[in-house]
Amino acid sequence: MSFRLPEFYLSYPARLNPNLQRAREHSKAWARRMEMIDVPQQGKEVWSEADLDRDDYALLCAYTHPDCDGEELDLITDWYVWVFYFDDHFVELYKRDPDLTAAREHLDRLRSFMPLEGPITEQATNPVEAGLADLWRRTVPSMSADWRRRFADSTKALLDESLWELHNISEERLSNPIEYIEMRRKVGGAPWSANLVEHAVGMEVPVELAATRPLKVLRDTFSDAVHLRNDLFSYEREVTDEGELSNGVLVFERFLGCDPQEAAETVNDLLTSRMHQFEHTALTEVPRLLDERGVDPVGRLAVLGYAKGLQDWQSGGHEWHMASGRYPEGGASSSVLGGPTGLGTAGAYIAKSLISTAPQRIRSFTRVPSQPVGPVRRPELEVPFELRLSPHLDVAREHAVDWAREMGMFADAPPVWDEAAVRFNDLPLCAAGLDPDATPDELDLASHWLVWGTYGDDLYPQRYGHTRDVAGAKAQNERLKQVMTDEGEPGIVPVNMMERGLADLWRRTTAPMNARERQSLRSAVELMIDSWVWELDNQALNHVPDPVDYVEMRRATFGSDMTISLARFAHGDVVPPELYETRAVQNLENSAIDCATMLNDVFSYRKEVEFEGEVHNAVLVVQNFLDCDCDRAFDIVHGLFNARMEQFQHVIDVELPALYQERQVAPEAQEALNQHAEELEDWLSGILNWHEQVGRYRDSELRHNAPMSGIRSLYAPSAPWDPVVG
Repeated sequence: MSFRLPEFYLSYPARLNPNLQRAREHSKAWARRMEMIDVPQQGKEVWSEADLDRDDYALLCAYTHPDCDGEELDLITDWYVWVFYFDDHFVELYKRDPDLTAAREHLDRLRSFMPLEGPITEQATNPVEAGLADLWRRTVPSMSADWRRRFADSTKALLDESLWELHNISEERLSNPIEYIEMRRKVGGAPWSANLVEHAVGMEVPVELAATRPLKVLRDTFSDAVHLRNDLFSYEREVTDEGELSNGVLVFERFLGCDPQEAAETVNDLLTSRMHQFEHTALTEVPRLLDERGVDPVGRLAVLGYAKGLQDWQSGGHEWHMASGRYPEGGASSSVLGGPTGLGTAGAYIAKSLISTAPQRIRSFTRVPSQPVGPVRRPELEVPFELRLSPHLDVAREHAVDWAREMGMFADAPPVWDEAAVRFNDLPLCAAGLDPDATPDELDLASHWLVWGTYGDDLYPQRYGHTRDVAGAKAQNERLKQVMTDEGEPGIVPVNMMERGLADLWRRTTAPMNARERQSLRSAVELMIDSWVWELDNQALNHVPDPVDYVEMRRATFGSDMTISLARFAHGDVVPPELYETRAVQNLENSAIDCATMLNDVFSYRKEVEFEGEVHNAVLVVQNFLDCDCDRAFDIVHGLFNARMEQFQHVIDVELPALYQERQVAPEAQEALNQHAEELEDWLSGILNWHEQVGRYRDSELRHNAPMSGIRSLYAPSAPWDPVVG
């Protein structure tokens, strides 16, 4: 092995299901019946009986599902036999000698064996299809329609995103760390495993809770930890034997320019951070969610059983990796962990892992706020797109001040902004670069959204953060949600600038929209204002966020969902909705958003960290995670920015044309998506120009303007919004 396994964070003892031997016998008989054992596929051997015995998937399932009965363990084990067979079958037939066309045909057929309603009508032609058909029939009848949909979606993602790995191998392209974490969740299958946890514990997460942030964080942190652990154990098998590029150790090795051992330690640190985030969410956000939603005892039991099931999986999955012959380096390297061995010694390992990882957890909650950082060496961020500005900028500037006054901004007490602050921050300049082709009315609307959003993002920490009044912020959010009605008129009487401003913007923006578009915009606004409460929670706890949680929540605090929603509405029904959910379009949008958020964090680092005592800044998050100095953190954020910018351009140059060909996209839809990409280019160049031109981030202005300079987000909306209201 190219590195010694690091010391893993283990906080919960693994337990073994007593039905292990029964599951071993059953799963082997089932695999033989499905012709997975000793039956070559297209002339290539996938599995022998010795392979199945060596990998011991029954042991995996007995460790990860220690409490289910024998029949359920048989079913769960069959699913894991199938998914590992699918993975190895895909490697042998489509990865070793990349064959994209045949791979796509193979994956497309598998959809037929997962109907949400009715029987399977397709005839299986290989062991993967036969196994999926058998398992689907045995699994879904006892579950709700919502669970079936979620399980089908996660299974399809697991299957379809195998093409992402195949594309990267064909192009000899290594993903960047942010892309890797996102895509690994899909292709790695842990969200699929999380769905099976519900089946194994015999309780479904209530449908009204499944999409909430706390449950999503449980699922995502579980997934990331499972995959990162697997990457550490499988590095030799995947990278050396299979020529695989989808491995976290390899990704960090190349991105950080370090040796495999340092990369492995970094991956393990991220694994630990994700498990800490899982525990933090389970102990703080989940109980509060259950109380606020008034969830009944049955629903509470289901959620808690689900969380416990995910925890069992983490501990059991680690034990299996240490014991399974699939990753022989795991057992060979286990001695580096030291300590006692044998039955009953798990507590010693847990105590040791808690001690060894305590500095990371403590560091995340004990930062001294508002430490002097002095002038910083800010890296040059390159946005390789031409800047264009709207000719209506000067008029929009005056109209923005007039609108703020009309909405009562300057009369709010205590004051957050005055007229000088509106002019100093010059948000119409941002809007003019984001949508250079806007009409005067469109530019006004875009500017007013920017003023409203940035004002709100300043108001929340000043009014609710300093007083730790999270309940007050949530009450304000509930009133804002009542402003956004289908009729266009607010459901409450607005009493402050936030409410009056949103009522005005909602009426003007949604007038030409249909019901679906209004609902989508409402959800996006709600996501953004709820993310402000997430920031308040962290501020109250003095909690520097986990890096993955930060990247994903920063998109919400930035207002990106609103940006994307309105951009899509601008193109009407020309683009089929399913195209927006494809990997290419998702990568296009998320890479652009991440570039914009990192750009803002680089410019605002000193203002936020020294003058505002903020914990929400990418540079600070990297400093805290890697325990490194400011210069090193800036270099890493700069590297991430460049990597995401390269990915954005790669999507435009390679992935979108491939998508058009694979899906036979109509010319008018191609034109709309190309225009969407051009709008995002304007968006990025406009954001950079605004940061460079306004004085708010200059050292000479920070002390003078500190009381009024709390703006940090929502530089996103205007560019794609303008066509909507034209």
